[in-house]
Amino acid sequence: MSVGEHFWEQKTLAEMTSSEWESLCDGCAKCCLHKLEDEDDGEVYYTKVVCRYMDMDTCRCTEYEDRNTLVPECVWLKPEDVEVFHWLPLTCAYRLVAEGKPLQWWHPLISGSQKTVHESGISVKDRVLSENNVHPDGMEEHIIQWVE
Repeated sequence: MSVGEHFWEQKTLAEMTSSEWESLCDGCAKCCLHKLEDEDDGEVYYTKVVCRYMDMDTCRCTEYEDRNTLVPECVWLKPEDVEVFHWLPLTCAYRLVAEGKPLQWWHPLISGSQKTVHESGISVKDRVLSENNVHPDGMEEHIIQWVE
């Protein structure tokens, strides 16, 4: 890559165009995992349960454009929310860029392939359950440790 191609190293998240912002998503789908927050200490726990609109083969939302209408509590990452990105996995490009860290080798912007996030084992591919198959009261049974 030539100088100028690594826009994420030259711009803040707030300075990025919408297409640059969207290209930062590596497609791991970890932000689409259901999360539980401890009411006492605020700690966030990830489960292996994903939204019903997640295509579990591609790790992409099947209703991306309408996701916040269909699922009002769906996470919508925006540059102005960077200060709360601490709940994102340590591997998330949005978090990495916000913290001034480099993207990982498997990120599509580095590798040139959308497949490397799956081949590296970073994505949720083949490790999740649809919320359609889990009772809402049973989410604690599906807390995971493999998020990072």
